Amino acid sequence: MFPMSNIKELSFLVYGLGLSGQSVVKFFKKKNIKNYKVWDDNQKILFKNNRAKNLKETLNNVDYIILSPGISLNNNKDLIKFEKKIITDIDFFYLINKNFKSIVVTGTNGKSTTCEIINHLLKKNKFNVLLGGNIGNPILDLKVKKNSYVVIEASSFQLSHSKFICPDYAFLLNITNDHLDWHGSMKNYTNSKLKIFTHQKKNQFAIVNNNLKTIFKKKNFLSKLIISKKENYKKIKKKIKNHYLKLSINDENMSTLYAFSKLLKINENNFTKAINSFVGLPHRYEIFLKKKNIVFINDSKATTFESTKYALINTKNVFWILGGLPKKNDKILLKKIKKNIIKCYLIGKNIDFFKKQVQKKVSFTITKNLNKTLKEILKDIKFYNKKNNTILLSPAAASYDQFKSFEERGNIFKKLSRLYAKNFI
Repeated sequence: MFPMSNIKELSFLVYGLGLSGQSVVKFFKKKNIKNYKVWDDNQKILFKNNRAKNLKETLNNVDYIILSPGISLNNNKDLIKFEKKIITDIDFFYLINKNFKSIVVTGTNGKSTTCEIINHLLKKNKFNVLLGGNIGNPILDLKVKKNSYVVIEASSFQLSHSKFICPDYAFLLNITNDHLDWHGSMKNYTNSKLKIFTHQKKNQFAIVNNNLKTIFKKKNFLSKLIISKKENYKKIKKKIKNHYLKLSINDENMSTLYAFSKLLKINENNFTKAINSFVGLPHRYEIFLKKKNIVFINDSKATTFESTKYALINTKNVFWILGGLPKKNDKILLKKIKKNIIKCYLIGKNIDFFKKQVQKKVSFTITKNLNKTLKEILKDIKFYNKKNNTILLSPAAASYDQFKSFEERGNIFKKLSRLYAKNFI
């Protein structure tokens, strides 16, 4: 760690001016740190007074390169040469702060929800807690006080570049195929996730799902391994009244939270009280509307089939909306869950890919957009005449072929659903 007085003697390049990059510059200005330059291939307006005039020269001369998490070193010859200088905004946060407890969460699925639950759990139990990182709150915007608990969501991108992340409590929730176009291989992706444990010390904790313990043990990390077992959580699951968190889709991640609560000596009663009062995040199996015999669920955040699979497992009589930009090497395996699907509706610009995945497995139709899809589904619900029906948007794909984000996709789905539920049901 270096004190603020030393920071002013160092030089920095902020490479990438997305949300995290802008927060770094904001921090520098607030602390009157002047020895920095910025660079963004696409953004030439922001902070132009500090823009590097000669990128290669700047890369050579600065002490640290604070790299935006979305930028890959693959095929970037200029950056690869200076890999030893590269840190992230989360690394920088660790370097400038002390006397706090950090809780870092990573995994392919469930990071944001888990972070929000931890934040809620600690607040309900009178801990001084802050929440930031990949979840949307830039980490350097947080005002850390002595003995604060800081909950940090860390993506594989951030961890890949990380050099100083050292959590007191490190959560690894799960690892499934994702972002392989960025990482290049499943091996690289897995190794980036495991970097959450690299700098941990003997008095710090690694909280890992039971099926990942072998991967952890092979690396000989120093931290204390806490294996979260679903059977331990299931003993108190009967006390959980929260509909969303009670679903089997959440059992693995809830078991990690229960193991964590034991470490912090939060008793069982206080744990269940906090969990029962938690309100789920939007776009994550969000039951937002019930109309007569139809339940509408927005699961737009499900951008891989692994995420969508859990939604299908927990839902019956499903009219399933599928499609978007598929992730590299992702496969849709319906053998064990097709019984829950009445019909599938294909949207987006990659119809052929998804058609190959579902044909001869479930009934499907090509609808291309959400507006047409909902009209078709409401007709089909009348045709199939089931007592209970679920309209589920769980696309198993990224949104960028038709939408700016999964949030936009989910919000449009909710808007259209409410409109048609009001006028046609």
